[in-house]
Amino acid sequence: MTQQPLFTVGDVPVFGDAILAPMAGYSDVPYRALCRAYGSAMHYTEFVPAEALLGKRVHERFRRRLDTQPGEHPMVFQIFGNNAQMLLDAALRIQEWGPDIIDINMGCATRKVSGRGAGVGMMPQPELIAETFKLLSQHLEVPVTGKIRLGWDATQENFLEIGRILEQNGAALIAMHGRTKVQKYGGNANWDAIAQLKQAVSVPVIGNGDVQGPEDIDQMKAHTGCDGVMIGRAAIGNPWIFARQRREDLAVTDIIKAVRLHAREMVAYYGEASGLRQFRKHLKRYFEDIPDLELDSLLSTESFVEFEEGLEEVETAVPTQTPLKNLQTATV
Repeated sequence: MTQQPLFTVGDVPVFGDAILAPMAGYSDVPYRALCRAYGSAMHYTEFVPAEALLGKRVHERFRRRLDTQPGEHPMVFQIFGNNAQMLLDAALRIQEWGPDIIDINMGCATRKVSGRGAGVGMMPQPELIAETFKLLSQHLEVPVTGKIRLGWDATQENFLEIGRILEQNGAALIAMHGRTKVQKYGGNANWDAIAQLKQAVSVPVIGNGDVQGPEDIDQMKAHTGCDGVMIGRAAIGNPWIFARQRREDLAVTDIIKAVRLHAREMVAYYGEASGLRQFRKHLKRYFEDIPDLELDSLLSTESFVEFEEGLEEVETAVPTQTPLKNLQTATV
């Protein structure tokens, strides 16, 4: 029997409800491959500034952020900027590179992005958002989507206005992080606001914010009615969340299996030394809650043979079949 999609983005089917968030420095080809293996249903690239895509030759650093693997679908290319025509020109260029969907980031709260009217800095500019989405939806062949926050601050929570503008001007999906720009990642995400947005628009809505474990995916869906749940920080070092597995129920052998797979993907994509260097930030998160592990050799080597030897030492240092929650209890 043919599986039915849970929702569609324009004419693009999505077959699951747990989605890896776009994260600068993390949502690259290797990590997306790993999360897809565990069940992430749709993938966003790291975001790229529109102006970086408009020269005669796109710098390799930005071109690589929009790289994909064969069979990686649905694939969302995410860009940002503060000029509608520039965003259109960039979107037209990258459309030729094969995305299923192009997304405009209106949620990044970092000062260097939002301070120049891009990212969440677009939200106080509803006319710019309307112009941008009208242009893109008229001229692109792929669906256009937007990722937003509640607004700039507690006095400017204009997500309902922006949501309606997005829908009226051709957006095929809206993802929303339930915090303001000023909050960044502090306080609690407002799931009630995600529910309000879902009620206000007819296009699919993806909720984002405060999903820490697999149970939160279902709780957010039940609370908000959202079509999908976007997972960011809680997925770093924890791809099992997409398979609805609780990290504390895993054995160390499960962790090491994922580490090997991820490290191999990194080395295959970036090369041996560079891949292992860039993998270090992930490695720390994979092993951060396993007591009494010595990781210095794993975190310093640029040789994959030595890395494999280090993993074998980890396997002999801890009882690999014991669930993590039991290891942690034993040390208390």
